[in-house]
Amino acid sequence: MAKALSKSQIAAEIADKAGIKKKQATEILEHIAALAYKNAKNTFTLPGLGKLVLVNRKARIGRNPATGEQIQIAAKRVVKFRVAKACKDAILGAK
Repeated sequence: MAKALSKSQIAAEIADKAGIKKKQATEILEHIAALAYKNAKNTFTLPGLGKLVLVNRKARIGRNPATGEQIQIAAKRVVKFRVAKACKDAILGAK
């Protein structure tokens, strides 16, 4: 299995494809990330990839796997990434 691309490798690919400098491509990636962090509360969509969604989880009873003891897990807010259908089809192949 191939290694995941690093931030600099992604920036180099974007710079090469768009005909811009690598530093500009890195700044674009940083701006997209900052925009995603700022707007994740209202859902942030990356067209063709998916969207970041803020989800409220309810409190529940869990189990400690080491001892089998029941524990109370508090309610919390979590960030989830929902993959777009176009992305799934491109990676897995359309049905």
